[in-house]
Amino acid sequence: MGDVSFQFWRDNGDAFTYRGHRIFYALGGRGGADAALVLIHGFPTASWDWHRQWDALCKRFAMVVAPDMIGFGWSAKPRRYDYSILDQADLHEGLLRELGITDYHVLAHDYGDTVAQELLARRVERKADSRAPMLHSVCFLNGGLFPETHRPRLVQKLLASPLGWLIAKRMSEASFRKSFSAVFGPNTQPSAKELDEFWQLIRHDNGSHNFHKLIGYMGERRKHRARWVGALQSSPIPLRVVDGLVDPVSGAHMVARYRELVPNPDVVELPGIGHYPQVEAPDAVLRAFLEFHRLN
Repeated sequence: MGDVSFQFWRDNGDAFTYRGHRIFYALGGRGGADAALVLIHGFPTASWDWHRQWDALCKRFAMVVAPDMIGFGWSAKPRRYDYSILDQADLHEGLLRELGITDYHVLAHDYGDTVAQELLARRVERKADSRAPMLHSVCFLNGGLFPETHRPRLVQKLLASPLGWLIAKRMSEASFRKSFSAVFGPNTQPSAKELDEFWQLIRHDNGSHNFHKLIGYMGERRKHRARWVGALQSSPIPLRVVDGLVDPVSGAHMVARYRELVPNPDVVELPGIGHYPQVEAPDAVLRAFLEFHRLN
């Protein structure tokens, strides 16, 4: 992909089949045999989240791959499906095998952070000669790395409740715009055009109707806390956190906890930036990420 627009991203994506379902992904890169970069998006959006860094990252890495996870964006959104973080991690490893990728780095955000934590936990457990693709570094953007510091929005709490199916079914564009904008920084609000594009991703194939299932990741974070936080604490590979500090969900309070629990924490703070730093401060995120790779 070149200088991508929303429509170009969609029209020029690739696809592979995972558990019988079509999974959309963007693919680029400069070529060569170096480790690939995998971009893992958050909830409730999709791979389009990375469009502002795409060209620069494709010039830096041999291969860059950004899938829409199952249930998101332009990928399949089956109604009868047990959505889980573990399954999303399997999806990523399946895509890497499909593409012949043996070594990779990760840049992740939000829900994608939790998928990355599971991939990191697998990296901790596996020996160097494992046949699985080898993870070499992870850079996390704003996300719930620790369930005790995650501050879900009201809509997330409602989706996780017994009435979640009803909330998901009745979600409107107006309610989405309001709740989504609330997690951005006060001076970095999404434009009307961006909100329309994000809503298109969500509404594709009535994806919001599955939100009460996808929101199960909050419970998974509590259930697997020891495994996923332990992976951060015992990581054999470099980690960095780049965080928008005014994010009400996982901002400065999450960074403080990261510094408490993770040895030798590598953190880049973005004052005035909210939950979507790759959209709100794309250049700052790109600089912090590429610096991380130069250092490691």
